[in-house]
Amino acid sequence: MKSSSAPRSALRTGLLVCALAAVGSLTLSLSLMAEDSPTADPAKTAPFLETIQKLSPLQRHVTQNSGTERPFTSPFHDSKKDGLYVDIVSGKPLFSSLDKFDSGCGWPSFTKPLQGSEVVEKKDLTHGMVRTEVRSSAADSHLGHVFDDGPRDKGGLRYCINGASLRFIPKEDLLKAGYGQYLKLWDPKAAAPAEPKAESKTAAPQPPAK
Repeated sequence: MKSSSAPRSALRTGLLVCALAAVGSLTLSLSLMAEDSPTADPAKTAPFLETIQKLSPLQRHVTQNSGTERPFTSPFHDSKKDGLYVDIVSGKPLFSSLDKFDSGCGWPSFTKPLQGSEVVEKKDLTHGMVRTEVRSSAADSHLGHVFDDGPRDKGGLRYCINGASLRFIPKEDLLKAGYGQYLKLWDPKAAAPAEPKAESKTAAPQPPAK
């Protein structure tokens, strides 16, 4: 008589996988539900109200209500184009494509923010988890979360960012878009755009004394 322990073990494993998938799906669904009130600081969003009103419903939900976009839906999640990722609300630079990597999680992932950028971190206890949230300083936009499962040779961090919170500036457009100082990330010899010279004011020649 054959033992039924193997089928039972497989069944238990299958049920466990299904249960974990259901929990994950429920957590994601809860994170996608619109909040009754924004989580962003009104004092910080006030200067950007016109821009916020022009955002798509998903962009507003993510940046203003700490929402989460569905994985693998952002065109940025697997993009390999050179350029900067800036806060879609304030336009402040946040991440570089040089620090972007494919984590397989379905959201744009970076090993670190730009040096001197305004990416800030705060403790997040929502959905029964303890996480580190990532927000922008100027506009207080919700960006995503940072985890410690990134590439070990690059610091071990994974900044898991919602594509809906980002605007991409291609490398070739940095200068005309006002981000020319960041070209040195790709070419250390690239000179920063020159400051316009102030017009020198010379005294008008005086007519000869009569």
